[in-house]
Amino acid sequence: MNMFCYQCEQTAKGAGCTAFGVCGKSPEVSTLQDLLLYALKDISRYAHRAYEMGSRDKDIDVFTVKALFATLTNVNFDEKRFQSYLKQAVSIKQKAIALYEIALKKNAGKAEAFDCPVKWWENVDDENELLAKGEQVIIQKRIDELGEDVAGLQELLTYGLKGVAAYADHAQILGREDTTIYAFIHKALDYLTRRPQNADELVALVLECGKVNLRTMEILDEAHTSTYGHPVPTKVRISPVKGKCIAVSGHDLRDLEEILKQTEGKDINVYTHGEMLACNGYPGLKKYKHFVGHFGGAWQDQRQDFDKFPGAILMTTNCLQKPKDSYKNRIFTSGVVGWDDVTHIEDRDFSAVIKAALEQPGFAKDEPEKYIMTGFAHNAVMGVAGKVVDLVKAGKIRHFFL
Repeated sequence: MNMFCYQCEQTAKGAGCTAFGVCGKSPEVSTLQDLLLYALKDISRYAHRAYEMGSRDKDIDVFTVKALFATLTNVNFDEKRFQSYLKQAVSIKQKAIALYEIALKKNAGKAEAFDCPVKWWENVDDENELLAKGEQVIIQKRIDELGEDVAGLQELLTYGLKGVAAYADHAQILGREDTTIYAFIHKALDYLTRRPQNADELVALVLECGKVNLRTMEILDEAHTSTYGHPVPTKVRISPVKGKCIAVSGHDLRDLEEILKQTEGKDINVYTHGEMLACNGYPGLKKYKHFVGHFGGAWQDQRQDFDKFPGAILMTTNCLQKPKDSYKNRIFTSGVVGWDDVTHIEDRDFSAVIKAALEQPGFAKDEPEKYIMTGFAHNAVMGVAGKVVDLVKAGKIRHFFL
C-alpha cells in the first residue's frame, strides 16, 4: 500500500515516511487519515457557507475538531476507530447539507454545485474500499499534481488546523468555545478543496491560522484556570511513593480530575507523566491527597518509563507510542487516542483502569524524596514581573529555562 506522511519532525530521513511511520503509524492508518481529512474538507464546504449566512451546528463543529485532532502525530493508530470516524462523517455531512440548505432558504441564496471526485461516503462499512479510496487522496498525489510548494503550504495549513483543533477540543470539553474558531477551521478546509490554489493566499491563511491558534490557546487557558484555578509554584515529588498506582499522560485535565475523583478512598496513588507535569500546580487538582507527584521523563521516554511503572497507565490525548507487550494489558486510552488491541475508555468511566491498578503490585516502598518545581504559569510570573525585570537588569538573573 502506498503511504506518504511528513507531518512531524521525526519523519524518515527528514523527507517523509513512505513504508511505515517512524511514529508507528501503519500505511493503512495513514491512508484512512488522509481519507478522513478529505471528508472533513467536503463537510466544511457546506458548514463554511452556512456560517457565512449566520447558521451553525455544534455537532458539526465538535466532530470536525475531534476528527482533525485524531489525525495528529502520536494520537490515534487504530484502523477501526478511523473507519468509525468515517461512518460518523457520513451523518455529519448530511447535517451540514441540511444546515446549508436551510440557511439558503432563510437568505434567499442560490445553491452551489460541489464536485467531489472521490465518493468517500459510499460503502463505509467496507474497509478495503475505504483504503482504495484513501489511496486516491494521499498527499503524494497532490505533490505530483500541484508541486511541492503549493502542496507543502496546503499541508502546513492543515497541520496548523490540527493544532487549533487539539486546543479547541480541550477547551470545549471544559465548556469554553469561540465560534469564530470553528468558522475559521471550516473556511480554511473549504479553501483546501479549490483548484487552482494560490501560494500567496495559502501563506495568508497560514498566518491567519497562527492568529486563530493564539485565540484558541487563550480560551483553553481560560477553561483551565476558571475550572481549576491559576497554577501556583509547586514542589512536585518525582520519586515513587509506596502503594498501588496510576500514571496519567497526555493533556486532558478533565480526565485527570475524574481519575482523582474515582480513586478517592481506594488506596491508589495518582501520578502525572510527560506533559501532564504542569497539572501538579493547579489548586483544583493538587487538593487531592492521593495525587502524589510525577513519574518518568518526557513523552518519548514512555516505553522505558511504562515498562518500569508497576501500575495502570492512562493516555488521555496524544503522545502515544507503540505499547510494549510488558504493559499492553495495563495501558488504556481515552478521548481521541487509540491503538489497536488497547482498551479504550468511553464516557470517563475509569473502573477498568482502577481494576488494573489494583491488580498490579504497585511500588513496594517509598523511594528517597526528590522534587522538581512547576506552576510558573503566566499569572504567577506576571505577579512578580517587576522584581524579575529588576533582577535581570542587576545581572542577578541570567538564564530562563522554558
